[in-house]
Amino acid sequence: MEQVTLRAERRTEAGSRPARRMRREGKVPAIVYGRGLEPFPVALSGRDLYAALHTEAGLNAILSVEVDGDSVLAVAREIQRHPVRGDITHLDLIKVSLDVAIEAEVGLEFIGTPLGVREGGIVETIENSVAIVALPTAIPSSIPLDISELQVGDTLRIADLPAIDGVTYVDDEDRPLVTVVVPRLVEEEVEEVEGEEGVEEGRVVEAEAAATEDTAEGDES
Repeated sequence: MEQVTLRAERRTEAGSRPARRMRREGKVPAIVYGRGLEPFPVALSGRDLYAALHTEAGLNAILSVEVDGDSVLAVAREIQRHPVRGDITHLDLIKVSLDVAIEAEVGLEFIGTPLGVREGGIVETIENSVAIVALPTAIPSSIPLDISELQVGDTLRIADLPAIDGVTYVDDEDRPLVTVVVPRLVEEEVEEVEGEEGVEEGRVVEAEAAATEDTAEGDES
């Protein structure tokens, strides 16, 4: 995975007011920290940050953060976004070493159309990403998962993910990721029909019981 250069400038002012002013100027406040590094606040160009985090590596891009003539290898974590626009309003840049594994969240790429969909089922995505541990350079941009053989009622789990060299899955292997289910509308219709059949059966039983009583009364007379 290639490194992306990201220029930063040290922040000398703290607090919400300077941060708002920075955002109006198109900058994003961040903090850089990690093992053996004294945490320090920086300001990043919003445009450069967007470009850096929209390569094939996505949010797991290895960033060469240049500040005051020095550079720090880092990854973006704890990303905060505007609740409406979705722009990044703050993030942590965590120092990494290329020879030390880190934890990362990687998106799943579902491949194929399940057999169950052709029979009227629908795909229900339970998780869009999974947690892994890998060297920074070994973090995949996405993890493929073939769902083409899924029937209605089938579920794929962490244990069904492909083995990738240098990648360890963090979550429990029984954790469900994706399933194929019967559409809720169909289930409701089936329940409604079954309910109507139950009511009808009840009416038939009541009618038979009434007829039996009438016959018994006629025999007594």
